[in-house]
Amino acid sequence: MSPYETLLREANDRPFAAIVGWPVEHSRSPALHGFWLKQHGISGHYGRLPVEPKRAALEELIAFLKRTPNARGCNLTLPHKIDIMPLLDRIDPLARHIGAVNTVIKQPDGTLEGRNSDGFGFLEALKQGAPGWQAAAGPATVLGAGGAARAVVATLVAAGVPELRLVNRTQKSAIDLGVAFTPSDGRRIAVERWDERDAALDGATLLVNTTSLGMKGQPPLEIDVGRLPANAVVDDIVYVPLETPLLAAARARGQRCIDGLDMLLHQGRLGFEAWFGQKVAVSREQRRAVAADLGA
Repeated sequence: MSPYETLLREANDRPFAAIVGWPVEHSRSPALHGFWLKQHGISGHYGRLPVEPKRAALEELIAFLKRTPNARGCNLTLPHKIDIMPLLDRIDPLARHIGAVNTVIKQPDGTLEGRNSDGFGFLEALKQGAPGWQAAAGPATVLGAGGAARAVVATLVAAGVPELRLVNRTQKSAIDLGVAFTPSDGRRIAVERWDERDAALDGATLLVNTTSLGMKGQPPLEIDVGRLPANAVVDDIVYVPLETPLLAAARARGQRCIDGLDMLLHQGRLGFEAWFGQKVAVSREQRRAVAADLGA
């Protein structure tokens, strides 16, 4: 049975959406959307859909969403957030500015619109986990240059960080990202070498890891959090495991830490509301339910 047949069987003629990625088994999006479906008594389904990182596979996904009456759209995770864009009928202005899509909404006329709620989810999680953090207080350091990094960088620049330090294993990707988001008001995005990433923490008020390093099955992120000021916030958008080695090291120093689960929960709100027509809110009860699904 193909993944599409499996998803249709699970949905059982109900409206549905799914998380699309490669791999996708680690995703806990089904748990968070399933919580809202149950909470609001909605007859719907949210599943997983593994799609290979090939254009033909993405074209098959688009055709499936369009031809299936009860398909409402999907979320996108690694590695599809950028490659999906040319195949969609429309791109929301914010997603176009970010240059990545994490949410696809099927419109009443059957067309597909790409949106990005990663920046919204990131900022909501940051406000919740570090309510005293101020964007203007000092430099922010971002590790990574993929789709999630684009949303984080765009959000931090819009929030007013005075300096952004961008570090990625492939320096050219970081340079391209820095050029795309350097503001016109004199603030700078400094691209640092990966082997000099420890120095990029000096004086930073915020460290954000958007790479897959530290994720279950991936190598750990090796970085000296001791270079950070004592009041700096450490945010790791990885949520499998919930407590990454980066967060464990930062927490041991008494730093404020934000795990990837809160970003996941908040970014999911906008897609759910568009797919199932119900306003939702993130709650402690929901976080506990999704954390339990993680085995945390």
